[in-house]
Amino acid sequence: MEKWPQTIRLLGLGLVLSLVLLSGLAFAQDAEVPAIDTGDTAFMLVSAALVLLMTPALAFFYGGLVRAKNALNTMMMSFIALGFVGVAWALIGYTLSFTPGNPFFGSLRHAFMNGVGLTPEGVIWPVTIPHVLWVAYQGTFCIITAALISGAIVERMRFAPYIAFITLWSIFVYAPLAHMVWGGGWLSAGGLFGDGFALDFAGGTVVHINAAVAALVAVLVLGKRKDYGKQAILPHNVPFVLLGAGLLWFGWVGFNAGSAWSAGGIAGLALTNTFFAPMATLVVWTLLDFGRTKKATAVGAATAIVVGLVAVTPAAGFVSPMSAIIIGAIAAVPSYFGILWRSRSGLDDSLDVVAAHGLGGITGALLTGVFANTALNSAGANGLLYGNPGQFMIQLGAIAVAIVYSLVVSFVLLKIIGAITPLSADSKAEGLGMDVTQHGEEAYTDGEGAVLIASSEAARPMVAVKPAGSKA
Repeated sequence: MEKWPQTIRLLGLGLVLSLVLLSGLAFAQDAEVPAIDTGDTAFMLVSAALVLLMTPALAFFYGGLVRAKNALNTMMMSFIALGFVGVAWALIGYTLSFTPGNPFFGSLRHAFMNGVGLTPEGVIWPVTIPHVLWVAYQGTFCIITAALISGAIVERMRFAPYIAFITLWSIFVYAPLAHMVWGGGWLSAGGLFGDGFALDFAGGTVVHINAAVAALVAVLVLGKRKDYGKQAILPHNVPFVLLGAGLLWFGWVGFNAGSAWSAGGIAGLALTNTFFAPMATLVVWTLLDFGRTKKATAVGAATAIVVGLVAVTPAAGFVSPMSAIIIGAIAAVPSYFGILWRSRSGLDDSLDVVAAHGLGGITGALLTGVFANTALNSAGANGLLYGNPGQFMIQLGAIAVAIVYSLVVSFVLLKIIGAITPLSADSKAEGLGMDVTQHGEEAYTDGEGAVLIASSEAARPMVAVKPAGSKA
């Protein structure tokens, strides 16, 4: 039986606790407010819309990879993040991420969108777009990050505890890590690395590594699907997978180029790198497929594109296009063989979130520390190839912090929710499919409507009808 009251109380408790724990943090004064630039604003409007598209795109990518009986449930796991995670971001997630505070959390100055207006006033970084647009753009990142987790636990996690988990996770895991890297916190300049800081242009560490670690924890806590390893579990709609990958690539332009925060050279560099890196990953992945099986699969091609996009995300605005091609090519190898290892290991990471986003994100974050070049972006730092081997170690340290933090807090959240309501569906529900048991719907029907019989008619005894022309 669903325990929605417990879930609702848990979500409310999480919000209250976060307010209590952080209520004492000091508010900072704004620096000089830049003027609005209409070109930058138009660019960021488009970028925000593109990133928002990525979550429905992810729904198609994930939805096509599961069995037909679980397609709607899988897609809903992405779509529901638009609601619960999006609202949590507006209420408290944003202010914990992007306001001055302590090394781990921002303050409550913008809780419930307080002070978020039509000018850049109140934005932690000097931007030339309205504050409301900045909040919306950053919110799309939080939403897609939470939705990524679902790929590891599809076909078996109950919907209500899933909603509770991703909502609380966005507050207690995503927001703190975003603050540490992007909000002036522990992994920024003046924090753990002294004058150095972690390079993460658009979310290799904050988004992909973070989500992959949470996904791995969820897999270990929930356990395997009941029929995992007993029968072949195949994608039910590969065209959906290709459509999702294509739309993700399209939306990723806003993800990476938009992280320049303005329409200019850095945005152009990030867009170009977002084009070329996954192209290189696709080439290497295809060659690996040919070498191993003499066939190139559509699912493999779609996965390769996503891996390349993941790998270039932390580097997009810091490296040259040729470096992006190298990053994309290298990233194919650990993710490809990671997927092969997972299939033999018995780890039921249903849609290979750890291999694609975890290994891809780690590869990209480390190689950012190799190929970053301040001649391209003075706001970054030089990498190992440009005379700064220390940046590679900073990247490694930031990855370690992200892994440990996400692992511990994700585990605690899952255990708390699991103590209140079961996380996993039972064997019967899995067998029937999560679409019917969690939503009362099916993705595919035969096109015939149900025969509706009034209850009064259903109660009448059946009387045989004599054929025409028969004798009384």
